[in-house]
Amino acid sequence: MLNLGFIHEAIAEKLGNRECLVFRNRRFTWDDVSDRTRRLAAVLKEYNLGCYRERRDLRGWQSGQDHLALYLYNGNEYLEGMLGAFKARVVPFNVNYRYVEDELLYVLTNASAKAIIYHSTFAPALDSIRKKLPHLRLLLQVADESNNELLSGALDYEVALKEAKPREPENLSPDDLYMLYTGGTTGKPKGVMWRQEDIIAAALLPRNCEPNLNAIVQRALKGGVRSLPAPPFMHGAAHWIAFNMWHIGGTVFVQSNTKKLDPEDIWETIEREGITALSIVGNAFATPLIDVFKNRNYNAATLRLITTGGAILSSSAKAAFHEILPNVKILDTLGSSESGTQASQMSEAGKGSETAKFAILADSAILNDSLDDEVKTESGEEGWLARRGNVPLGYLDDPEKTAQTFPVINGTRYSIPGDRAVAKVGGDILLLGRASGTINTGGEKVFAEEVEEALKESSEVYDAVVIGMPNERFGQQITAIVQLREGIVSGKEIKNRLSSFVRTVLASYKAPKDYIFVEEVVRSPSGKADYGWAKQIATDVSGTND
Repeated sequence: MLNLGFIHEAIAEKLGNRECLVFRNRRFTWDDVSDRTRRLAAVLKEYNLGCYRERRDLRGWQSGQDHLALYLYNGNEYLEGMLGAFKARVVPFNVNYRYVEDELLYVLTNASAKAIIYHSTFAPALDSIRKKLPHLRLLLQVADESNNELLSGALDYEVALKEAKPREPENLSPDDLYMLYTGGTTGKPKGVMWRQEDIIAAALLPRNCEPNLNAIVQRALKGGVRSLPAPPFMHGAAHWIAFNMWHIGGTVFVQSNTKKLDPEDIWETIEREGITALSIVGNAFATPLIDVFKNRNYNAATLRLITTGGAILSSSAKAAFHEILPNVKILDTLGSSESGTQASQMSEAGKGSETAKFAILADSAILNDSLDDEVKTESGEEGWLARRGNVPLGYLDDPEKTAQTFPVINGTRYSIPGDRAVAKVGGDILLLGRASGTINTGGEKVFAEEVEEALKESSEVYDAVVIGMPNERFGQQITAIVQLREGIVSGKEIKNRLSSFVRTVLASYKAPKDYIFVEEVVRSPSGKADYGWAKQIATDVSGTND
């Protein structure tokens, strides 16, 4: 039986006193984490939270379990919250800590949250909306540097665990839900619901590990991996890596500064703790990490693997990593909340790599535009990147979008998150980008991510986001919001140089028609582009030019 709570218990039984989770000065063994998450499960059960309707009686978009919101920065409490919930048959889900009041209220209401674990920093925000959450039964407050007082009726997280009696998990099922809320970049956030057995096979096991309990436990006995997932756990990329590392007996570390990307803190953690595997999100993480390393030259001799996912890592960034860390391999993974891992690319120093080119994994395919068949490998055809086999059940309480994203085609159920790709010679695929980020200009279709990656290959560009803005002649014009490297002067000359550079790697119609230079490109904590911010910047600039 594959269930995340059960797997962790089985590994903990074997690894006992080995380190499992380290955050700042707190070092938890596998026995410690097992005990603490059993105690959390007991607290949840005390408030009558759990499974009230089995999966066999439900449709794909329905949940028969209570839901626990994780409104937290990174820390041991985040991963404990997930495991403790799983052991109580409660469904944990991620809450973006950057949400303003209306967004926060929306996601907690949409998920019918019965319980919330939150850092004290967020107590005032919760207090302002808690009367609008009629389903809420339990608040668990995690003390932090804010020193905000405990909300009325809430329990202190550590006190609650200390007073609880550890509860051994009961009746766990491979049908128990794992739920991940999307960021809402193409509409309101949606809860993607997976059977745990499916998400484990699709995203939470290394490729060389068989999806059965005995094989996982035997592999975990080897241990040895010391992993630092640097992005926020509120995004799938980071906690997927954490569970992957646990499932091979590794130790998961959390850097000290959890409020923002702090390259110095990350390198210091790698140096101090002998980290062997680092997880990042594309160029947004890579560029500052590389720049800081070059200035200080940290001791990262133990580091052997850098994993990236959630955003494209350019070939130039990979080359820069290999220059400063020649013994490190880089695993570039492609996937989404709705698909799990779909493709990957491994690069090593001296062997080169291409941006956005991946080897497709077994259960993934490219579907034609008619959505009635898969395109042939090596055909050169463009289509929809999809997954079959282990796919989500659906979106929480949304049968219409469930049917759209997870259709049955020729008797096979697929997940089609919205990415476009090309079937390349050799069996690889070339990722073009998310269809929702397509810019239609002068009758041509341009993918924003493709132009972004081209710009970031320039030695003069630190970061860039590309959007389509209204244009009377072309319908939309390609507009680039660019953060230049230090010492590069903005103006007409750099615009001309960048346009010329883009035309050396892409067709001329894909070169931006306009450039807006900013001091800093705003991104989400996970490193993903904030297209709403970019469009507002472009709109404001356009308004001042009227």
